[in-house]
Amino acid sequence: MKILITGALGQLGKALTTKLASHKLALVDLPETDITDRESIFNSVEAFQPEIVIHCAAFTHVDECTRQPQLAYRVNSLGTQNVALACHHVDAVMVHISTNEVFSGTRLDGYEEWMPLDPRNTYGRTKAAAEEHVRHILQKSYVVRLAWLFAPGGRNFIHAILEQAQKQRQLRVVTDEIGNPTYSEDLAEAIAQLVKSGQYGIYHFVNQGACSRYDFAHEILHQVGLADVKLIPILSSEFVRASSPPPFGALKNITGNSIGISLRPWQEAVAEYINKHVT
Repeated sequence: MKILITGALGQLGKALTTKLASHKLALVDLPETDITDRESIFNSVEAFQPEIVIHCAAFTHVDECTRQPQLAYRVNSLGTQNVALACHHVDAVMVHISTNEVFSGTRLDGYEEWMPLDPRNTYGRTKAAAEEHVRHILQKSYVVRLAWLFAPGGRNFIHAILEQAQKQRQLRVVTDEIGNPTYSEDLAEAIAQLVKSGQYGIYHFVNQGACSRYDFAHEILHQVGLADVKLIPILSSEFVRASSPPPFGALKNITGNSIGISLRPWQEAVAEYINKHVT
């Protein structure tokens, strides 16, 4: 297949590049291709004539989205609209990468794929708008929502916890933010399977199981042999930040499981990540 990947230099983009190496790939990113410039992304897509476009490019810094809402809408919403229009122009299937933050996080039992969107922050609103663009413009598309991505070569929660643990012997971590740690390699494999399926729709691809940030940190420290570092449980209200993430943003993989695509438990994924990229 001919596959174009936007945001190819990002964490997921790099994982997809490796996973899909047997296909003919076009890797686009800034500064050569700017998704907020319709002509720029149209030129890239038209020149390559892809069968599939995997749209990873986004403004993902949640707190900065709150500080710069106009930029967040320009990149996440308008940019996605431009990519969808370019896909429509060349009759390409689009895979749009979205987030658990399109939900408010008020459901204690988690979110299934078809539940109504109700974002509580700027980042979530811009990504919800992006999903609407994809659904309205294209008949053939996949929307893949993820949560708490961790990947080699970039800053993530695992790196942050280990960095802090090296500097101090006690860490304050929130207990009332729940989500699904998701390993980029596992997510890339799931997407690689999905694009072969022809089963268009909405998918929640996260590693199996949900946990709090506190539990996530505990597992990280345990696996690297730093169990003696003291974790102090706090509430999110005690952790000052610009944005408000969904307190219970756990995603359920219903549609993926139904076609045989599932991700392993998050603890196993963290163990492999640490073995490969930390220890």
